[in-house]
Amino acid sequence: MAGPLDGIRVLEVTQIVAGPYCGVNLADLGADVVKIESPGGDGIRATGQFMPGESKYFHTLNRGKRSLVLDLQRPSAQELIYRIIPHFDVFFINSRAGVAERLHLDYDSLRKYRPDIVYLESTGYGARGPSANHSGSDIVAQAYSGLMAAEGKLDDYGAPQSISCTAVADYSTGLAAAMGICAALYRRSITGEGDFLQTSLLQTALSIQSASVSRLPVSDELMERPMREAVEAVRARGGDYAEILKVRAGSRIGAAIRLYYNGYRVRDGAVILGALTPANRDQMRRALGITDDPTTSPDFNALDPEHVSQAEALGARIRDIMLTKTMDEWVDIFSREGAPISKVNFPEDMAADPQVEAMGFLIDLDHELTGPERLVGPVVHMRAHPTGSPRAAPPLGRHSEEVLTELGVPSDAIATLRGEGVLG
Repeated sequence: MAGPLDGIRVLEVTQIVAGPYCGVNLADLGADVVKIESPGGDGIRATGQFMPGESKYFHTLNRGKRSLVLDLQRPSAQELIYRIIPHFDVFFINSRAGVAERLHLDYDSLRKYRPDIVYLESTGYGARGPSANHSGSDIVAQAYSGLMAAEGKLDDYGAPQSISCTAVADYSTGLAAAMGICAALYRRSITGEGDFLQTSLLQTALSIQSASVSRLPVSDELMERPMREAVEAVRARGGDYAEILKVRAGSRIGAAIRLYYNGYRVRDGAVILGALTPANRDQMRRALGITDDPTTSPDFNALDPEHVSQAEALGARIRDIMLTKTMDEWVDIFSREGAPISKVNFPEDMAADPQVEAMGFLIDLDHELTGPERLVGPVVHMRAHPTGSPRAAPPLGRHSEEVLTELGVPSDAIATLRGEGVLG
């Protein structure tokens, strides 16, 4: 059966992570996604490449697509886009602000040829403002938005470290872009009108930490002002980044909360406790055999240093208790109480995880150059309209002639473009 976006054609001018991840999600929903690459290919093809132009990053971020190689710096390539854009429902580009205009592929240029086009532009900082023209990347967005400082990690030299397990701003932006495109397509199905959409790494990085970024005076005066004043005092006397982080962390309320929403070392590894409710915390106390938790008292005050010290002392006690058993033993004990707990797994082990296997979260594909591969599949599953594209990531330019022929470009015109070096 066809996916929910069957019949939707998407033209993607993206590279690295945020844009390509948007395209993967649209392909998983059934759209025909054509990725335009420069003659040198998407830069992420070379990131950890295991053969020329093929990398694990590229394969995971570009499965489900077809590759069309065009030198978009050439006017004849831009004219070709104008020729084929009427056949596409969606166009999206991720780049620095102003690049689409310089390539004459901005919204106003393309809507002349496809008035109801759904057009999305994804940038680092947004389309206007003092930082709009700055180059952006995930690690830079983490730094600018506060995500990096909130994580509070330092390397051996005292320098800040990113959330290095994944490109969190990039992937969040890719999901936001796909969501926006689907919403615009739905609205177009009702009104017949296209739209111009914008996303940015900065916007999504702010969104996923909105409770820290947002201002709510009635709460901030009590919960946040002391921390901000402590940080400003360190800055005023010239304290370094590591000292600022330490003061910030020590000034934040949360010793009691972190008792049961925290990670602990155990005999053979580590586990995470994830209590979200009072009932969860009660379950965990029973699992740990704790009957004298001072934080359960109605008089407990998270702002009182003496009470905070009591919570910290209990935390040290819990750390000692957790070291007495293995991961499997603790998971069994906490699960019997219904408390949320998990081993701390390594991502490399997840492809063979029983729960992942049971849910079919990975899909098996066959790449024409590199053979069988098992990749993470769609983030959404639907009963009536299956999701997940069966197409592996494309070799560079694999579908250039195929796509243009489908869209009615004559073979002699294709040969001319290829001869001029416009078409790869």
